[in-house]
Amino acid sequence: MPARPSSTALVALIAVAATASGYAHTGTLQVSGFWHGLSHPFTGVDHLLAMLAVGIWAVQLGRRAVWLVPVTFVSVMSVSGLATMGRIAPPLIEPAIVLSVLLLGILIMAVIRVPLAAGAALVGVFAVFHGAAHGMEVPVAISGAAYALGFTAATALLHVCGLGLGGLLARLDRLDLVRYLGGAVTLGGAYLALA
Repeated sequence: MPARPSSTALVALIAVAATASGYAHTGTLQVSGFWHGLSHPFTGVDHLLAMLAVGIWAVQLGRRAVWLVPVTFVSVMSVSGLATMGRIAPPLIEPAIVLSVLLLGILIMAVIRVPLAAGAALVGVFAVFHGAAHGMEVPVAISGAAYALGFTAATALLHVCGLGLGGLLARLDRLDLVRYLGGAVTLGGAYLALA
C-alpha cells in the first residue's frame, strides 16, 4: 500500500509557499502581452489560493457546480477586468480579495454546501474583485487585450488544477485531506490579512 502524505506536511508546505510572496496585484509590474498575463496569476499567493480553492469547492458542491462555479468565476472576472481597464473599479479591492481567500478556505474546511445558484453568485462576487485587480494593471492597448486573455487562461487553468486535486482526493476517499487543504487556504488568507 503506498504511503499516504502527511496532512501536517501538506499544510506546512502550503504555509511556506504562502510566505514566498503576498499579492499578485502590486501595480508595479510591466504588463503587456499574452505571456505576461498567463504568468501573472502564478506570482501572487492571493490569486493562486483563491483559484485553486474555487475548483476544490466546486468539487465539494458536486454535480453541475463542477463546471458552473468555475465558469461563473472566469466569466465575471473577465467582464470585471475589461470594465476596470476603462478605470471603473470597485473600492476595497485588496481586502475583498483577501476575504475571498479566507471564505473559500473556510467553506472547504467546514464542508459547507450551498445551493448551486448561491455558490455561483458567491464566487461571482469574488470574481468582480479579482478581475478588477487584474484590469487595473492592464494598459488599454492591443497588448492589454492579449494580457487579459493570458490571465483569463491562467485562471481557468488554476480552476482545472483545483478541480483535478479535489476530484482525485475524493476518488481516493481522502476527504480529510480536502478539509486540510481548506485549512491551509484559510491560513494563507490569514497571512495575507496580516501581511
